[in-house]
Amino acid sequence: QVQLVESGGGLVQSGGSLRLSCVASGSIVNINAMGWYRQASGKQRELVARMTTGGTTVYADPVKGRFTISRDNAKNTVDLQMFNLKPEDTAVYSCNAVRGPSTCWGQGTQVTGSS
Repeated sequence: QVQLVESGGGLVQSGGSLRLSCVASGSIVNINAMGWYRQASGKQRELVARMTTGGTTVYADPVKGRFTISRDNAKNTVDLQMFNLKPEDTAVYSCNAVRGPSTCWGQGTQVTGSS
């Protein structure tokens, strides 16, 4: 089992920046990919960005050019740097780790972009 703990959420004005961090612990050997998802109120959870251990990245279209995902495989962390935040980025952001057939989730951190 992998435990994920996120930090860095908060309230930020439109156009501002925020950085989210996630630390993995527990059965961290052979984690294939780590990433960030978000779920806005009344909506389904959606992918924000993910990165494989080999460095391949995927970004959702709404965040391309504004968000950057980074991983430190030695420290088992994955960060999400968010620039030019918009009110529509408001959501609970959750860290995700895929290890073999298992998918683990963090508890989530609230990000609120005010207009």
